[in-house]
Amino acid sequence: MIIDRLYDSVGKYGHVCVGLDTAVEYLPEQLLRKTSSVEEAMLRFNQEIIDATLDVASCFKVQIAYYEALGMKGMQLYKDTLEYLRSKKAIIIADIKRGDISKTAEMYAKGHFEGDFESDFVTLSPYMGLDSIEPYLPYVENKEKGLFVLVRTSNKGAVDIEYIETANGTRVYNEVGRKIQDMGDNYLGGCGYSSIGGVVGCTHGKEGMELRKSLDRMFFLIPGYGAQGGTAEDVALYLKDGNGGVVNSSRGILLAYKKEQGGESRFAECSRAEAVRMRDEILKAVNK
Repeated sequence: MIIDRLYDSVGKYGHVCVGLDTAVEYLPEQLLRKTSSVEEAMLRFNQEIIDATLDVASCFKVQIAYYEALGMKGMQLYKDTLEYLRSKKAIIIADIKRGDISKTAEMYAKGHFEGDFESDFVTLSPYMGLDSIEPYLPYVENKEKGLFVLVRTSNKGAVDIEYIETANGTRVYNEVGRKIQDMGDNYLGGCGYSSIGGVVGCTHGKEGMELRKSLDRMFFLIPGYGAQGGTAEDVALYLKDGNGGVVNSSRGILLAYKKEQGGESRFAECSRAEAVRMRDEILKAVNK
């Protein structure tokens, strides 16, 4: 199952998930001058960072919004980036955060698990109900695909809805997590985790142990590290026996070159160094 591949990848390469949330303003000026178009520069930027981090990252997350914003050329760039990742046999999380029902959800599933935009995992929002998740399940069962469903996110606005107290005294995110874990029990891998995982931000460290304990069969995609304030010590609370989650970093890795004098000409090298630093910092916190 795909979750076993991801679990093994974490064991081999560490917890880092490289976020390819690539914006035009992130590109080194030197690279822009060497290429004939913004799209060509962005593809080369992505490819060089992928090559530099392939052996220090467990997976790659591609945020579709950054490509959609560029129109048709951006979607070609999205396709080309996914194809390059597949050619490297990397595990791909397509960060699409879809949340719809019935035939519309079926089309989203087909669009992102087949054809030009094929990925290994997609991110989904469950807030229209579990029937917004169900159309993706045939791909989980039969096509070696996986899901990461929003449970408790890392943004400040999470408190607006996710933290509302329910009638039984729990929070909305607790109920969402329980329902998604129950659904995922039909798709458990040999590693003990399900191919239906959860997005759980690490910016609320005090709740980490509670979530890890209650959602013990759910593999986590963990945003919030670095730029949003989450630390390696926070991350460690969401892991179990050194595994059970991947930790996304986008700007921290993509823009690492801006912290180094002369970094523009070594942007991929700087990204690799940041991914290694992050990997080692998390491993150190896990092993404490």
